[in-house]
Amino acid sequence: MEFILWILHLLVAAAVVGLVLLQHGKGADMGAAFGSGSSGSLFGATGSANFLSRSTAILATVFFLTSLGLAYFAGKRHEVSRPMPVTQTPVTSQPQQRPAAPQGGLDRSGEIPE
Repeated sequence: MEFILWILHLLVAAAVVGLVLLQHGKGADMGAAFGSGSSGSLFGATGSANFLSRSTAILATVFFLTSLGLAYFAGKRHEVSRPMPVTQTPVTSQPQQRPAAPQGGLDRSGEIPE
């Protein structure tokens, strides 16, 4: 289920990026307002949502929901692998053994004598 959610999340993210890039900004009509007169107001017609803006809103909502779903799965995975608190760590009954030192040791030059 988590893998399917990952795939859906990535597809929706790519679609949102594509839809945002296809739309022209509100400032694109500002030049028309001052010269050509094709725009009804300073930033174009407001209140009318076209297909691209509605699709973007729907996909943004789906992206948000898949993000919440992935966060839920990440939280469940974290609960399973949560480490034990420091106060409850098991105590070993035998001390750890240290490696044995060399028999002859080192002489003053730092080399092991033969």
